[in-house]
Amino acid sequence: MLLYNIVWGIHVINVVLLIAIVLLQTGKGSEVGFAFGSGAAQTMLGSGGGKTFITRLTIILAVLFMATSIFLALFQSRKAANYQGVLDKVKTEAPAVPGAAGQPAAAQAQPAAPASKPVVPVSKPAATK
Repeated sequence: MLLYNIVWGIHVINVVLLIAIVLLQTGKGSEVGFAFGSGAAQTMLGSGGGKTFITRLTIILAVLFMATSIFLALFQSRKAANYQGVLDKVKTEAPAVPGAAGQPAAAQAQPAAPASKPVVPVSKPAATK
């Protein structure tokens, strides 16, 4: 479980870095130097500017993203193989109805008549003054 948490943390950090590095990349018409200041990218990142550095970093982060995604997916598939849902845990039993085996459905739907009428005690009304 510790390895899973470590890989999950690496995955989240990698996602944030990958989003940031993709947003730093510019279109075909402009240079990466505009992101760092007019000509600062060439002096800071080498003579080729930031283009090769950012391209390499994007490839490394993309490969790391794919690797951590595959690891997390494999781990979850193994964990899901032992999963029992809520409905699997509940026992489904038919309600016990006496004499239900030989009776038709219409006879089961009708309530049985009571054997004798219930006796209701009669109370005297309160006297009014």
